[in-house]
Amino acid sequence: MSERVTITDVARSAGVSVATVSKVINGRYGVAAATSERVQEVISRLGYESSLVARSLRSRRTNVIGILVAEFEPFSAEILKGVSAAVAATGYDVLAYSGTAHAGSDVGWERRSLSRLSGTLIDGAVIVTPTVVEVRDDVPVVAIDPHEGPAGIATVDADNDAGAVLATEHLIALGHRRIAFLGGRTDLESSRLREEGFRSAMAAAGLPVDPRLVRVGGYRRESADQPAHELLGLADRPTAVFAANDLMAIATIDAARDVGLRVPEDLSVVGFDDVPEAVAATPPLTTVAQPIQQMGAEAVGLLVRLIAGDDTARAHVRLPTRLVERGSTAPAP
Repeated sequence: MSERVTITDVARSAGVSVATVSKVINGRYGVAAATSERVQEVISRLGYESSLVARSLRSRRTNVIGILVAEFEPFSAEILKGVSAAVAATGYDVLAYSGTAHAGSDVGWERRSLSRLSGTLIDGAVIVTPTVVEVRDDVPVVAIDPHEGPAGIATVDADNDAGAVLATEHLIALGHRRIAFLGGRTDLESSRLREEGFRSAMAAAGLPVDPRLVRVGGYRRESADQPAHELLGLADRPTAVFAANDLMAIATIDAARDVGLRVPEDLSVVGFDDVPEAVAATPPLTTVAQPIQQMGAEAVGLLVRLIAGDDTARAHVRLPTRLVERGSTAPAP
C-alpha cells in the first residue's frame, strides 16, 4: 500500500500553502472560490482524509460514533445494519469496535472499550448488550439490550416478555402440552424475561412446567448442543421446544436430527430474534422477531440527540416483537 496522503501532499499538488488547505478543510473564510474548488478537487483525487486524532485535538469532535460490541455475532451484525442505514442522514461516520479478544473477561468490556476510544476517536457510543452501564458522564452513550435492563441511561430494547408469550401460545394452540424451554445466559435480563413469558403463558393455559424440561443453553449454538440432546433423550421427551434465541433453536433442530426425530413432524421448535440464520435453517425456523435493525437505528437517533445536548434523549425505547411462523412448528403428534 502507498503511504498515507498528508496535508502537505495536498498543498503541494494544489500549488497552495498548508494553511490554505487547512482553511478549506475546516470551512474557514479567506480562500477564493476558485482556489477552494481546486483544493477540494485535489483532496478528492488523492483520497486525503484528516486524522481522527488530529481532528479531535483541533475541535474536540471527530464526527464519528462508535458501535461497541462484545463480539461480532448474528445479533450484533443485524444491529450494525440498522446503524449503517440510520447514520447516513446524520453526517457522522461509524466505527464498529470489539475490544475483548485479549481482555480476559467478559465483564466490564464496555468500560475498557470506551477508555480506548472516547475523547480522541469517537464523540459518543452505542453499546450493544453491555454488562454494566455505569459509564463516564462525559461520553454520550446509548445501551442496546443491557444485561440488567434499563438503568439510568438511554436504552433501546425489545419486548422480550411479550415475545416469549407469543411463542409459547403458538405451541399451545398447536396442541403441545409438554413444552420445553431452553434458556439463555442466566446473567442477562433478556433471558430472564423470556423465561418469565414462557412460564406465564403456560400458567395462563393451566399447563404445569416440568422442571426437567427447563435447561440453560447459554445463547450459543455450541453451548446449547448438550442440553438440547438431554431434553430429547428423556423417556418422556417434550413434543416442542421454545429456545430463547435462534442459535439455540437451530442447535435443537440439529440435535433432533442426531437422535432420529423429524422437525416438525415429531418435534416443533421455536426460536427468538429472527436473525438471517433462522430463515436459512432446515426447516426454516418459526421464531419471535425482534426489530433488531430498527433497534440500531433508534439508538443512533438517541445518540445524535445526546451529542447535540438534548437531555430528553435519555429515554427508554421498547420496541414490539412479533411471531413469524415458518416450517419448524406443526400440530402436536
